[in-house]
Amino acid sequence: MSPFFSGTAAGFLNGLFGSGGGTVLVPLLKKSGLPPQNAHALSVAVILPISLFSAFLYAKQGFSLTAALPYIPFGLVGAVVGAKLLPKIPQKALQRIFGLLILFSAVRLWMR
Repeated sequence: MSPFFSGTAAGFLNGLFGSGGGTVLVPLLKKSGLPPQNAHALSVAVILPISLFSAFLYAKQGFSLTAALPYIPFGLVGAVVGAKLLPKIPQKALQRIFGLLILFSAVRLWMR
């Protein structure tokens, strides 16, 4: 997949739903030949500036982002733990975990 298509899809979904860019970007990066660990790490690196820009645009439209403040420290702890564990998880297990997360998200959205 081209970086243009992948980046545009990730940015569009992140701006529209507040997430989902990584859900699309990881499979596209793997399809382009990256190993799963690299695809996940690169997805996070790409999503960070996209998320910051989306948050800026939401704030500019009048949405208050202060409700997110209590979650940031715990999110940072989770990010450190996840980044430390990623290289230790076998590729096949990582694919299955990611697939289960996608299925769980789909079922949860469907039941709403």
